[in-house]
Order: sequence, then C-alpha cells, then structure tokens
Amino acid sequence: MGSGSGIRVRRVYDPPEEDDGTRVLVDRLWPRGISKEHAAVDLWAKDVTPSKELRTWYHEDRDARFDDFVDRYRTELGDSAHTEAVEQLLALLRRGGAVTLVTAVKEVPVSHVPVLVEHLEHALDHR
Repeated sequence: MGSGSGIRVRRVYDPPEEDDGTRVLVDRLWPRGISKEHAAVDLWAKDVTPSKELRTWYHEDRDARFDDFVDRYRTELGDSAHTEAVEQLLALLRRGGAVTLVTAVKEVPVSHVPVLVEHLEHALDHR
C-alpha cells in the first residue's frame, strides 16, 4: 500500500523496523496494552482520524456501512478540523524518506487507514 509515495502501513503491535522512517500513529485512541517505547511513534496524528461520531456510526454495522464510511471520511479529511493534521503529514512526505502510518486496528483494509493513504497520495500527486 502506498509504495510509490514513501507511505508505509504497519500495525503498532509489530516491532518497529529500521526502514520505517518517521512513524506516525493514526488512531484517535492510544493502543491498548502498548507502551510508548514499544510503539516507537514519532508523531501521534489524532486529528487526522475519523471523528468520534463517524467512528461510532461505522462500528455499529461495519459490514453494511463501509462504502458510506469511506465517503464520509473522505469528506471529513477535507474539512477544517482535519486540514492541519493532513498538512503536517504531507509536509513529512514531501521532506522525503519513509513515513510509516501505524495503527492498532485489526482489519486494516476495512479501516480508515487505506482511505487516509489514498487521500495523502492524491494530494501529493496534485500539488
């Protein structure tokens, strides 16, 4: 995922790797049962995550709501509450070097993370 842009995605529970580059936690809540040392995150980008309301709505029926979740999260990524956090990630990516988005979610493909990666890659391609 995100191979051309320098964006990598890993679960926070996996040990850090030398080529992770800048590790950015992209979850609103700190991962349960993991120390800050083990997580080895350089930045915690809480404000780039889905709103509490959207996250709660999606988790009520993940199977039926994924497509709508994706649309709603894309909309949120463009709003003023998310702009600064998105710009911070884009600045890291433009600086060069690897950026690894780390998350505690179990099922990454049906989470906010692929939507975020796509949003960042699109922004990088169109600026």
